[in-house]
Amino acid sequence: MASDWLGSVVSINCGLTLGVYQGEVASVDQARQTISLRQPYHNGIRCPVPEVTFSATDIKELKFLDIQNSSNKTSVGQGAGTEHSSMPSGHGGQNNRSAHPHSTSSNTAPVTILRRAPTGVANSRGPTQATPKKNAVRNGGAGGSMRPKDDECFGDGTDEGLDTDFDFEGNLALFDKAAVFSQIDGGVRHGNRARPRSTPNERTPSRYRHDENILEGKPVVYRQITVPQHGGKEYCTDSGLVVPSVSYELHKRLLLAAERQGLSLERRLEMTGVCSSQMALTLLGGPNRLTPKNVHQRPTVALLCGPHVQGAQGISCGRHLANHEVEVILFLPNFVKMQESVSNELNLYSKTNSKQVASIKDLPASPVDLVINCLDCHENPLLREQSWYQSAADWANQNRAPVLSIDPPVCGQHQAIEAKWTLSLGLPLPLAESEGRVYLCDIGIPKLVFQEVGISYHSPFGCKFVIPLHSA
Repeated sequence: MASDWLGSVVSINCGLTLGVYQGEVASVDQARQTISLRQPYHNGIRCPVPEVTFSATDIKELKFLDIQNSSNKTSVGQGAGTEHSSMPSGHGGQNNRSAHPHSTSSNTAPVTILRRAPTGVANSRGPTQATPKKNAVRNGGAGGSMRPKDDECFGDGTDEGLDTDFDFEGNLALFDKAAVFSQIDGGVRHGNRARPRSTPNERTPSRYRHDENILEGKPVVYRQITVPQHGGKEYCTDSGLVVPSVSYELHKRLLLAAERQGLSLERRLEMTGVCSSQMALTLLGGPNRLTPKNVHQRPTVALLCGPHVQGAQGISCGRHLANHEVEVILFLPNFVKMQESVSNELNLYSKTNSKQVASIKDLPASPVDLVINCLDCHENPLLREQSWYQSAADWANQNRAPVLSIDPPVCGQHQAIEAKWTLSLGLPLPLAESEGRVYLCDIGIPKLVFQEVGISYHSPFGCKFVIPLHSA
């Protein structure tokens, strides 16, 4: 009878495609010619399903590893072959069953494992596995009225494979160590090229920072600006570019050529005011001090200006500083005659409601945060001899505040006000070391304007409008 084989442990060979299964015989269906194994193992690995069903036509070989029925053991020991009558006829009989393992063979088509009817959520397992049977415990008890949260959220199979015994020896056999190490030693090939492993004697490639270009290009030319006559001094930028100084005569010719091309004095004043105010804001602390939460400690800047273009540049700078919530105090004496550019800038400055004084007595007695010096003039050095100039210079030297000088002239003697920083426009003049650290401001002169006065020019500013210069 078919029930005589229940509980026996068998091994079923399904060919190279599906492999070998072992397990305990759970049921034999003579009508459908099927056999089912419980707690099956597939190629030595525990299956994630509790039961697998096979068709007799798909079995290549069947071996009995352990026969649980006592009567069967006796008859097998006697060599009888009648016990196979209870198995599906498709399994085929064998006369020699006196020794274990017992086997049968069949020359049939490739294995097709019969699936049990799926229940619940659709199953996505491969065609070689049967759908596991649901038991009452997993479904919330005998009544099945309560289901675990995992089943409700994720459906079947959430704990599949947790009890699987991993076949370490079989998995290790799939790893061809010799081939892998041979590939590493020989290099990974891309087409007809190979990248061999480096040896200790080989030169290691250069290491690049994230902001460096790894592509080799043309050598950098550090002298990209040439002037028709040497100005007497050379500077260099942080990146090493050489910036030669120019004489005041050449600088004046450059500005006149720019005006002829449309870069008017008003445009230059605005550009100078923006760049110099940006530098001043940085010197005052930048974002660390100029914040909405720090309105009770607004920085104070004293602006010393004369009645000339340099003074107009300073007034433009003061207007932009006032627009950025800096407290600006403008010192400008009451001159009988002032240039039109000074009057225009003074009119705009008055719209900021910032303070303007004409006497040194009205300047703060306590130190301010920054003094901006625009007293000097390129065209009229005799202004230094006037009383208002000397009084303003004395106040600046006694205030003990750092001084930023904008566009100072070249003087053969010591400057009346010692500056910590100096801002030059376009190209630097050959300033003395007492002028402090030199910065260069881009006032927007086009390249062809430089060429018009004989200067071969490539911008040294990069992404900035104000850059520091170092003595070469």
